[in-house]
Amino acid sequence: MAEGGAGTPLTVVQLVLIVIMVTFGSINTIAGKWVDRLKDNEGRTFHHPFVQAVVMFIGQSLCLVAYFITLLYRKYKQRKSATQELNQGDDYVRLVDNDAETRQPTLRLNPFVFLPPAVCDIISSSLMYIGLTLTHASTYQMLRGAVIVFTGLLSVAFLKKVLHGYKWLGMGFVTLGLIVVGVAEIVFGTDSKSDVNGVITGDLLVIMAQVIVSIQMVYEEKFLNKYDVPALLAVGLEGIFGMIILSVAIIPMYFIYVPSTFSHNPLNRLEDPLFAFKQMGENTTIIVALSGTILSMALFNFAGISVTKELSATTRKVLDSVRTPVIWIVCLSLGWQRFVGLQVLGFAFLLLGMFVYNDIAIGPWIRQSLLPTMASRGYSIGCCLSFYGIERRDSLPTITE
Repeated sequence: MAEGGAGTPLTVVQLVLIVIMVTFGSINTIAGKWVDRLKDNEGRTFHHPFVQAVVMFIGQSLCLVAYFITLLYRKYKQRKSATQELNQGDDYVRLVDNDAETRQPTLRLNPFVFLPPAVCDIISSSLMYIGLTLTHASTYQMLRGAVIVFTGLLSVAFLKKVLHGYKWLGMGFVTLGLIVVGVAEIVFGTDSKSDVNGVITGDLLVIMAQVIVSIQMVYEEKFLNKYDVPALLAVGLEGIFGMIILSVAIIPMYFIYVPSTFSHNPLNRLEDPLFAFKQMGENTTIIVALSGTILSMALFNFAGISVTKELSATTRKVLDSVRTPVIWIVCLSLGWQRFVGLQVLGFAFLLLGMFVYNDIAIGPWIRQSLLPTMASRGYSIGCCLSFYGIERRDSLPTITE
């Protein structure tokens, strides 16, 4: 169902999907930070980013279950409708299904085309979970906005896209916001030199992860769009690949030793799944927190995909940005971090950059209201039209998207 016009009231289903997406999207990050703070009987924190990444992929793979349930339900409804038409006297009934979630891909789908993005997801998720253990959850969420900048740059380099001025401006605001957030975290959000070093390392790892996420997004746009794959199926397949590959990769990680900054297990192994299971047995709250990650990841992806279908991709992007203040407020309420006023300014720049880049609210108002007014008063708007990639159709153009 497409998004209605301005002022169109939301249905109950749409409101529920919005609440689920924002709530469980926020819980996903909060649960990840919560499990990092939990301790075993010896006072050691649960520091297992790769185990957490495997858990995340388990939640993501549940989207595959949701896909098949949805597929079976719609086929059942289709057959039921066909049976009713036959009972009403129709001799021939042709089954027609135009739904994106049930139609067959335009090309024969090879599941292994999802292997490269799954590998990117493994690397980026692992880096982000390591970064999350070293920095605050709200900062982590804000820094993930860097994906806009890297995706834009990679789209120009590899997809040969031409970015209009407003997208570059949005990327500039996002970059400024990232700088403000990072400086605020380092200068005002830490108490000691060791904290500063850890925070800088964590922030850099989160930003590095966004480079990998951008590569994944560019790959998916270039190679996967031609298959017309249902979103739930795509997310589920990437989750399956990620879960299998990372579960196997953890075995050699057990024999790799790293500095204490990146490992809190007894022998500083890169990953120690045996110690992770030992800590789970000693503190069952860890299992609860990890279960929260699985549930929140599954519901967040399902709700996000459904919001895109029921409303629009733009609405999903706006709702995704709402997660940051929610996470921030929760972390402040729980005493996980101190309030740093400068981060408010950083978040404002990030939000503004996201709105400008994705052409939400600000751009449409300028084109539909401001530019026609300027043109009617005789002002030159040629540069403004070029900035938004609009061609002049006559001496007094009608500005359209």
